Amino acid sequence: MLGQKQKWRVVGGVLVGLALLLGSAPLHAGAWPVAVEGDKLPTLADMLERTTPGVVNIATSGSVEVAETPLLNDPFFRHFFDIPTMRRAKKIRSLGSGVVVDAAHGYILTNHHVIDKAQVITVTLHDGRALKAVQVGADPETDVAVIKVEAKDLHALPLGNSDILRVGDFVVAIGNPFGLGQTVTSGIVSALGRSGLGIKGYEDFIQTDASINPGNSGGALVNLRGELVGINTAILAKGGGNVGIGFAIPANMTKQLMAQLIEYGEVRRGLLGISSQDLTPELNQAFGLEHQHGSVVTRVTRGSAAQKAGLQAGDIITEVNGVAVRNAAHMRNLVGLLRVGEAVQLTRLRDGHSRTVKAVVEASKREQIEGSRLSPRLEGAVLEKEEQDEKPGVVVRKVVRGSMAARMGLQEGDRLLEVNQQSVKNLADMGKALAVDGRQMLLTLERGERRIRVMVR
Repeated sequence: MLGQKQKWRVVGGVLVGLALLLGSAPLHAGAWPVAVEGDKLPTLADMLERTTPGVVNIATSGSVEVAETPLLNDPFFRHFFDIPTMRRAKKIRSLGSGVVVDAAHGYILTNHHVIDKAQVITVTLHDGRALKAVQVGADPETDVAVIKVEAKDLHALPLGNSDILRVGDFVVAIGNPFGLGQTVTSGIVSALGRSGLGIKGYEDFIQTDASINPGNSGGALVNLRGELVGINTAILAKGGGNVGIGFAIPANMTKQLMAQLIEYGEVRRGLLGISSQDLTPELNQAFGLEHQHGSVVTRVTRGSAAQKAGLQAGDIITEVNGVAVRNAAHMRNLVGLLRVGEAVQLTRLRDGHSRTVKAVVEASKREQIEGSRLSPRLEGAVLEKEEQDEKPGVVVRKVVRGSMAARMGLQEGDRLLEVNQQSVKNLADMGKALAVDGRQMLLTLERGERRIRVMVR
């Protein structure tokens, strides 16, 4: 906190500065100068007049089923005391932002979490028009979604090239913080290629100190030319407010995702068939390299596109389609944006020799099975395991309302990790564990950041 004398020094300095400014240019009564000594004062107003009509406010509403009391959310408690499932509908509302990217077709880019579970999506334009929107497609892995409105005279923002951004470039964030209405904040690019934050599955964020707050999600991050360079997505703050660390999805990434979302309603990611890790300084030393960046291949799936291209464990991937690979997360992002059937050029380093190979991205292989085929107790659940999913466990892809699986408390998105305290990595393990006949079944599952145990008799 400033002392009283320090406060007066600051105020005095501001007043002196204003006096010098006002004394150097003639003023009309009640007016501020637009120029000093013939030079126009710098302002973002002209650019923002062209840009802000392309950013919209989004309000959503819907409902989800919740237990009557928080304690009844615990399936183990409910089963132990033989309490039936009692649920009620809870209304949910969300506020966010969006960016018009195609005025002719009414396409608007936003975040998946802004419109997730929404039954009604209302878009308010800069001119005050309120329009009903429909969801075109969404990708939870990157938190990108496309919605559509039917309207004339929409204003679309031009897409900029986020690949040429540099740390220190000036940027402006436009959105609807705290539901206040359209608000503009400015700052700089603080960092590029941020990943490993645990916010989403695919991360390659632009970090900025332009103020981003709740409600800014889905809004625009633009450069000083008014071009869209990012979609504001997240903040890093325990209290939920702005502390100068905000993150945006690069525009070049959203451009690739948007094309698939409009065409398919989802992102159909290709599969290369490798596992990799960061090329650390220690590994650089072990390989006899100096300051090399890239991703080290740790495993190649048999019969995969990577094996067909001749990749081996120990290879270092340094480029994907001519783009230098920073680390394993960057490699995953570059491959994850490729379409099935698309050819990709990979530059790999092996025994000190660099070579470029070609691979054709294949469709992700996934196994699905009805839970009832494994156990009558899992009736109504659909279990899934993707080949590229390296995390242990089996994912609950669907739960039919009112089914046995629903009554025991399983939810879509749960990851089953153990059956009767036996670890399961895939559907085969799940089947073996359930094949052992027993009077009861204890499931350990992961739901978000929590681990839950469900007892079924």
